[in-house]
Amino acid sequence: MVYLVGRRGSMYFITTNPGKFNEVKRIANEHNIEINWLKLKYPELQGDDLVEIAKESARILSTKIRDKFFIEDSGLFIEALKGFPGPYSSYVFKTIGNKGILKLMEGQTNRSAYFKAVVAYFDGDQVHTFTGKVNGTISRELRGFGGFGFDPIFEYKGRTFAEMGEEKNKVSHRRIAFKKFFEWLTRK
Repeated sequence: MVYLVGRRGSMYFITTNPGKFNEVKRIANEHNIEINWLKLKYPELQGDDLVEIAKESARILSTKIRDKFFIEDSGLFIEALKGFPGPYSSYVFKTIGNKGILKLMEGQTNRSAYFKAVVAYFDGDQVHTFTGKVNGTISRELRGFGGFGFDPIFEYKGRTFAEMGEEKNKVSHRRIAFKKFFEWLTRK
């Protein structure tokens, strides 16, 4: 069991992704919420529903961590591929990457896609979830140098997330989910 004691009013964001942590820390700062990074690997559960995956991951972590924490799971859902890679996005990115997705999309005219993020927050007693979604399309080539993951192929209003820089953080699926979460926290 891991017992953590954060500073009063702070909580832990469990992720191994520094890009994700930095993006979320900026959003938290806008809401005057302090978060601490807990770089801790946990099993990547597989399944068809991001909300259920995030909830179950938080439940598993809550047996080891007795302080307030949250995790975030996200996925890229491509219409022409029947929602693939969806909940399997992390694995797909590690194995075939952006170039593999572009290869799968060759000849496809329907390039509609969306990113979905789910925040699972353990309050010391139960798990609460918050979701965010942003619609876009899959580009025909890698574009941009910012962001991480599928950002160079996810196009939003004519530009990929990787081309948008800080603008991405104002419209992303992650921002939408975390805005809901942080606003909920400040109302409690």
